Amino acid sequence: MRRITWVLAIIMSVTLVLAGCGKKDAASVVKDLNNVSDKLESKQGAYQGSGTMTLYTGEQPQEYRVEVWYKNPSYYRISLSNLQKDVTQIVLRNDEGVFVLTPSLGKSFRFQSDWPDNQGQVYLYQTLLRGIVADNNRQFVEDGDNYVFEVAANYQSSALVRQKIWLAKKTYEPKQVQVSDSEAKVVVNVKFDSFKFDPEFTKDSFDMQKNMTAGTPSKSTVAEVDENGNLVDAPESGEQANQPATAELGDFGIIEPGYIPAGVQLKDSNKIEASKDHSVLLRYDGTYQYTIIEARPLDRAVSLAPGTLIDLGFTAGVLTGDEQQTLTWMSDGVEYRITSANLPVNEMMQIAASMEEQSGK
Repeated sequence: MRRITWVLAIIMSVTLVLAGCGKKDAASVVKDLNNVSDKLESKQGAYQGSGTMTLYTGEQPQEYRVEVWYKNPSYYRISLSNLQKDVTQIVLRNDEGVFVLTPSLGKSFRFQSDWPDNQGQVYLYQTLLRGIVADNNRQFVEDGDNYVFEVAANYQSSALVRQKIWLAKKTYEPKQVQVSDSEAKVVVNVKFDSFKFDPEFTKDSFDMQKNMTAGTPSKSTVAEVDENGNLVDAPESGEQANQPATAELGDFGIIEPGYIPAGVQLKDSNKIEASKDHSVLLRYDGTYQYTIIEARPLDRAVSLAPGTLIDLGFTAGVLTGDEQQTLTWMSDGVEYRITSANLPVNEMMQIAASMEEQSGK
């Protein structure tokens, strides 16, 4: 009897040990994620992922193909492709600065910024890790082969409140992210179909010219703008003047935003006569005063003063200026600029998002 009792005790002990080894709680997973984060910050830290991002901010869901490359210490390449419009934009960070590129149009913005430090992007793995580790009120469950965390969202838009993050149990690769608003409605959904740690990147994977000219027949020129985003005349001689221009894309009408802040109304809208880039000016007045300039700019890459990259969801924008701020972005070949001395950035972002599905009138 004593021998049988000891055997049973040993079996039960081994069973409990094995069960404990096979099941992790939130604290042990978070500890592992801290180790993963440390490895990404090491000399060999790198990853490559891709998936589909769906935005539910308009009347119809908008789908984008997302590809993310990262290499320590601070090299990033994020490709966002609009599946409906067949337009791709690239956000690039290397030793020269941060770039927002539209290769098919030969357009780029370059500016000095600490992006993405302290700025969350739903498709960046480091952002997801920080969100999980920082929230002491995190919720944790197991879902098949995945761990699922629900934590506070920390993005530029205050409309994004909570997020659910699915991580593979074996590797901690991201599988899915859902970001919700204050009414628990999913606003952003990202599904990763591939993710790989420690990929091999070529020397020019994060090179601006390589990414800019891939698949495009012409090279860009470089011009300067002031701190408010206004174009400064480029020299008419030298290498820039010899660059080819893009084909004339034609008039796009007047594109009005679907969202206007409370207490604001359209004051007037005008096409700027004889402008080669088909410029349009819209002026708004009321609680906030601001202007929107729309244009199909000539073939040139624009180098900006120090600015902030703004995640608009469907693309990346650049915020410049101090007392008077300008948010600049490109969509479907049209460059937009919202300029105001008192319009909050969050309102600028909502206006920009509401223009994505609008067509010219």
